[in-house]
Amino acid sequence: MIDAALVDRVAAAVAATAPVDDGMALANTLRERFPSVRFTVCSDDDIPSKLVAAAENAFCRLYYVDTGEHCVKLTGDAEVASGLVVALVGDDA
Repeated sequence: MIDAALVDRVAAAVAATAPVDDGMALANTLRERFPSVRFTVCSDDDIPSKLVAAAENAFCRLYYVDTGEHCVKLTGDAEVASGLVVALVGDDA
């Protein structure tokens, strides 16, 4: 489960590191700061447009990831989420 307070802290951490030139460096920074969460960083253009973000700010949109089954998948359900996709928007992507 990923609670709303954690999502807010991750969004703030991304905003504090913006602008982002290197998605891998951002992912590593987030993994160090939030070791219990799986992170993927990509462009928001890579996310299906119908999916609703768990949170967003001027730099990114955060989406839940479910790794509980055989395949990793995006989900809108915070209860089953075990990770976050940090989808960078604008010039940061």
